[in-house]
Amino acid sequence: MAGTLLTKENFNREIEESRITVVDFWAPWCGYCTRIAPSVDQIAETYQDDIKVGKINIDDEPDLAEQFDVMTIPTLIAFQNGKAVGEPLVAPTAKSQIEGWMQELGIAGE
Repeated sequence: MAGTLLTKENFNREIEESRITVVDFWAPWCGYCTRIAPSVDQIAETYQDDIKVGKINIDDEPDLAEQFDVMTIPTLIAFQNGKAVGEPLVAPTAKSQIEGWMQELGIAGE
């Protein structure tokens, strides 16, 4: 698994340490999460110099999912300078969709 495992203990520190963080809210029982995980991992590798990718297992961290109103998984939320930016990306189906969302938010180049 590429990306940083985020918990309520390390969440604030991790997103504040990086100028840009994309957080993937997921669960191991979620089939859609399993299908998109390789694309999220590729994003983590491709943008590793500019963007941190964090992963939150909502079963282990329900408080974080509730804090960010995550009702559907997978959900991706972007943070810039420690604050959520733009709209979350809910149930992405392809790497190109994730990259397009990142470009719309201005956190990834063309």
